[in-house]
Amino acid sequence: MKKKIVILGSTGSIGKNTIDILKKNKKKFDVKILSTNKNINLVVRQAKEFNVKNVIINHHNSFLRAKKKYKNYNISFYNSFEILDKILTNKEIFYTMISIVGIDGLDPCLKMIKLSQNIGIANKESLICGWSIIQKEIKRYNTKFIPIDSEHFSIYSLTKNENIKSVEKIYLTASGGPFLNFTKSQLKKVTLQETLKHPNWIMGPKISVDSATMMNKVFEVIEAKNIFSLNYRQIKIIIHPKSYIHGIAKFNNGITKLLLHDNDMKIPIHNSLFENDLKKNLSSKINFEILNNLNFKNLNQNQFPLTKILNTLPEKGSLYETALITINDFFVKKFLQKKISYLNLIKLIYNHLFNKEFTKLKIQKVRNINDIYNTRNYVLFKLNKKGI
Repeated sequence: MKKKIVILGSTGSIGKNTIDILKKNKKKFDVKILSTNKNINLVVRQAKEFNVKNVIINHHNSFLRAKKKYKNYNISFYNSFEILDKILTNKEIFYTMISIVGIDGLDPCLKMIKLSQNIGIANKESLICGWSIIQKEIKRYNTKFIPIDSEHFSIYSLTKNENIKSVEKIYLTASGGPFLNFTKSQLKKVTLQETLKHPNWIMGPKISVDSATMMNKVFEVIEAKNIFSLNYRQIKIIIHPKSYIHGIAKFNNGITKLLLHDNDMKIPIHNSLFENDLKKNLSSKINFEILNNLNFKNLNQNQFPLTKILNTLPEKGSLYETALITINDFFVKKFLQKKISYLNLIKLIYNHLFNKEFTKLKIQKVRNINDIYNTRNYVLFKLNKKGI
């Protein structure tokens, strides 16, 4: 019997990689639902290839265009994730990939935990802002959770057979992005095109900017703290320009483990789908040239000032993490629209994150999903009111 699969965010980078893996395993999987925000042509091609009957299009105008353009196709289009538990029954789905971008990915994530046996989450915002809620639902419905980001999948792989209390420290590697060796005077002149050109990974515009500013590593540290029940003192960012080592775990017994793989997101995705299937093989030869020149360096926080935020974060999750996500998203959007410079992007994010108006959120707990959405709306209101 084929295993049933759901991919939410199937037209993004993670979603497309997941689709590519499933293409080679069509006899094993039955894709039940796909979703996109606006990319209706691609999601329909994906639906046709896998004979998917149900497609969710989150953007309302794109949903209307799809219904009209593809009205003769044997596909039911929906404009809301509310339909999920009406189409599916509890634990019907073997595996769900959550690769929707943004805080709006949290609600469908929570819905699919109840409906899935296994859930892979590549949505940073959910794991940062809503981890306390996700964790409760995972335990409640006995759903297996697998982190998909290469760094977190690496730490997950290194520690899954260990008592987490035996972990002394974990190291998350960072390439340093396109501006690792740039001076401040050079950074004044960088262009949007240069910012989007990551030296090792092919990513979307938003994550490429976050990689350049190192905000993505700030996010990954928060995720790691949540996922692995660690404190911030147990997590360290280390610069590794080649992006070959993705995670290092040091244990109290003196043993240190590291995990390496090629710069290909198909590897963590594939292993989350085929965790115990030893017949599957994505292996390439070990690159000993890179291993002989790992070139690890300590992170210079003055070079990447946004990482200083990590020194001020509360150990317990709060609504401040939602403010952090929202402020960063707001100004990255301005940068992508070429309304602010690269250095101004960093300055504006940094200054607003230390504004008392938002730091007061550090003492406010996340009680439910509405708290997160209301906080996002509050922060956006304040930012828009400033007229930036």
